[in-house]
Amino acid sequence: MSKIIDTVTFFNENFIYDLRYNVIKDYVDYLVVCESKFDHKGKPKKLRFNYEKYSSSKKIKYIVLEQPFPKNNNPWKNQAIQREYLLKNLNFASDEDYIFFSDPDEIPNPKILTNFILKKKYGIFLQKNYNLKFNYFNPHESPWDGPRVSKKKDLKSIDYIRQKVWSKNLKYKFYRIDKEKNIQLFDNGGWHFNNMLKPEDISLKLKTFAHTEYSGEFFSSIDKIKENINKGVDLFNRGYKFTKVEIDETFPEYLVKNKEIYKDFIIK
Repeated sequence: MSKIIDTVTFFNENFIYDLRYNVIKDYVDYLVVCESKFDHKGKPKKLRFNYEKYSSSKKIKYIVLEQPFPKNNNPWKNQAIQREYLLKNLNFASDEDYIFFSDPDEIPNPKILTNFILKKKYGIFLQKNYNLKFNYFNPHESPWDGPRVSKKKDLKSIDYIRQKVWSKNLKYKFYRIDKEKNIQLFDNGGWHFNNMLKPEDISLKLKTFAHTEYSGEFFSSIDKIKENINKGVDLFNRGYKFTKVEIDETFPEYLVKNKEIYKDFIIK
C-alpha cells in the first residue's frame, strides 16, 4: 500500500507548521521538514525548526542541510538546491509512495488525503488563499496552486514540480509540448495561509527569500507591513484588497476548535 509522505522546506514558520502538523498528522505516514543553515541569499542562519516539540512523533523526519550554498549563486538556485537535498534524503520511501511537496503554509485538505489516489503523473491541490490573517480571504489569487504530488518513481526533481507543474498548463494547445500537462487537479484542496507572521518576521522573510524584487525597504519596512495589515491590503503594492470572512466549517477543523490559540491572527 502506498504511503503518503508530506514534505516541506523550512525557514522560520513554526507557528503555521504547528497548524499544518495538527491538521494532517492523522492522514499521512510521514512529515518531512528540510531546513538549511543558510538562507536563500547564502547568509548563515540559525536553525529555527522546533524539532523538540515533535521529537516524540515517529512520523516527523527532520533533515538539515549543513553545507553552504555555492558562492555567487542566485537565490532561486539555492532554493532549488535545498529542495533537491530534501528529495535525496527520501531514501526511506518506496517507488509507489506519494510524495507531497509544498511550502509550510500550503496546508492540504485532509479529506482528500483519505484513500488518496493519483490518476495522473502529477497532482495539484487547488486552495483558497488567505493573507496576513486567517480570515482575510484573497479572491485575487484563489484558487491557488498549492501542494504538488507525484509517486516517488515519477519524482525526478522537486524544483521541477514547483516551477513547471501548473494548473494553467492545461489551458495550452496540444502542440505546446513544452508545457507539462500530465496533471490531475484536486478542487477544494486546502488552504494557503500566507504570511501568518508578526510584522518583524514578515520583514525578515522578505529580506531573505528568493523573490529579491520584494526585499527592498519599500516592501520590507515594518511600519509599511503594519499599515498593510491594518488596511487588509496586499504587501506587494498590486492593488489587492482582502475580504474579511468568518472562521466556519470550511476552515480546518483544528483551527475552528482552537481559535483561541490563533486569535492574534483572526480579524474580529
